[in-house]
Amino acid sequence: MGAGHDHGPAVDDTAGVPGDYRKKLWIAFGITATIVVAQAVGSVITGSLALLTDTAHAITDASGLLVALIAATLMLKPTSSRRTWGFRRIEVIAALGQATLLLVVGFYTAIEGIRRLFEPPDVPSTELLIFGIVGLTANVIAIAILSSSRGANFNMRAAFLEVLNDALGSLGVIVAAIMIATTGFQRADAIAGLFIAALIVPRAFKLMRETTSVLMEFTPKGLDLDEVRAHILELDHVKDVHDLHASTVATGLPTITAHVVVEDECFTDGHAAEVLHAVKQCVAEHFEVSVSHSTFQVETEHISDDEPDSVKHP
Repeated sequence: MGAGHDHGPAVDDTAGVPGDYRKKLWIAFGITATIVVAQAVGSVITGSLALLTDTAHAITDASGLLVALIAATLMLKPTSSRRTWGFRRIEVIAALGQATLLLVVGFYTAIEGIRRLFEPPDVPSTELLIFGIVGLTANVIAIAILSSSRGANFNMRAAFLEVLNDALGSLGVIVAAIMIATTGFQRADAIAGLFIAALIVPRAFKLMRETTSVLMEFTPKGLDLDEVRAHILELDHVKDVHDLHASTVATGLPTITAHVVVEDECFTDGHAAEVLHAVKQCVAEHFEVSVSHSTFQVETEHISDDEPDSVKHP
């Protein structure tokens, strides 16, 4: 006896019409892509490490917005017998690739920035300031567009953080340009580049850790399986819990499965269905992470004894 759920795409009750979010993402992506082109030209003209780093950062942010846009579209595709979760996990795979790119950019910037501290090149401050202001202005517009919807779902929060982080990078470029113009301190460009790298690398490590945890099907953060087992064992008629597993399919979609051993009489007096309902309600309401997608096999001790020991874990 088990419990199943509709594994179709989740509907965002706060989103209204999904197209509204896609439109905002399209606008933010267009603005960020424009920043990439402008800053790429500026980095060639000025030879600035800070601007080059911010360009690479903007490319990553633009790709992140594009991934958010694609994910927002694919999540609406129906599930099938071949794709029971649809395309929900594509965001995880794409995020892992994004994290890898961020690390490459961050480490390159750190190495090049240290080198330029000892051999600072001449960087034209005026041009650097102009491109920095252009980048910051565009980012502020994108932030204004996304801010009202940043709490709606994971994609919108991620998109908002992308442009916010890029705005900080543009601010670093502007500060470097002003310091070079007022003091002639050419190392300000390298310092700004290192500052941007310091923004990139920690985020990349965090993103890589989170996406790897999902792909490795680790227990969702905030869900203690020992506590889950203890709660289930406290329910009436439950004698044992084994083969307990929990993982995350995609952002906001934790799942849990288990074999729940009950008294033999439960299958004749109707208590088995009550136990199943109680277990489902337990994992959905009693913990920090609410798990609505759950599958439980309710069985007798005799059935449990027939299962090989290798299956009974953890």
